[in-house]
Amino acid sequence: MVLDEKASGAVPSQLRGQCAVVLGGTSGIGRSLALGLARQGVSVVASSRNEESVAEVSAEIEALGVRTLRMCSDVADRSSLIRLRDAVLSEFGGVQILVNSAGMTKRIPTLEMDEGTWRRILDVNLTGTLRGCQVFGEVMLERRFGRIVNIASLATFVAFHEVAAYGASKAAVGALTRSLAVEWAPFGVTVNAIAPGVFPTELNRKIIDSPRGQELIQRTPMHRFGAPEELVPALIYLVGPDSSFTTGQVVVVDGGILASGVNQ
Repeated sequence: MVLDEKASGAVPSQLRGQCAVVLGGTSGIGRSLALGLARQGVSVVASSRNEESVAEVSAEIEALGVRTLRMCSDVADRSSLIRLRDAVLSEFGGVQILVNSAGMTKRIPTLEMDEGTWRRILDVNLTGTLRGCQVFGEVMLERRFGRIVNIASLATFVAFHEVAAYGASKAAVGALTRSLAVEWAPFGVTVNAIAPGVFPTELNRKIIDSPRGQELIQRTPMHRFGAPEELVPALIYLVGPDSSFTTGQVVVVDGGILASGVNQ
């Protein structure tokens, strides 16, 4: 059920009527961000490789009273992103918001990492983000408006043990975000990123349930993990009109980890 904003006294969303594409939007952080945008009245296309997951999240989006499009894509396959973009343009007439949330990781000692694993992680996390920015950014630049938000990581700033490929990819996502922000600012397109702290998802479940998870809790001044929904306000700011002069930034939402030295 969609609440009557006038009757409830709520402030109408300034994003209502826009269209967003969330790549990697059917699980974990991406799913929460997709639903958060839908609750703002945004038509949201949450896409990933998994057809069943796309259908499930699309049904949740529709239940919020906004439109969507059920279509799979793979950030490692440029042609699938082009098909998705063209379908979105046909259905909605434009796309104002892009969230690049697809990602993968693998914990392995660096000396044991084969080049195939290294390339796969960088291809999804870094080059996949580039592909999304290129495919959807082309339309945004033509129309001289767009809001792109990439998902970075604490690993954009600091190292985590035995995830060198993931760290390298996320550090590069930060650099890519800044580079595109500078290049595309004259065309009305802002490019920012969110760096989540520790948010339990299927991607990091094994880490959360390991001794490393307890170390992360100890290093977090708030002494808890984040809930994915706590990332939504940062996203709403970065894609909304209040951020019209904000670009090239990596907004950290981490419960204080990066600010912390000694917690006790």
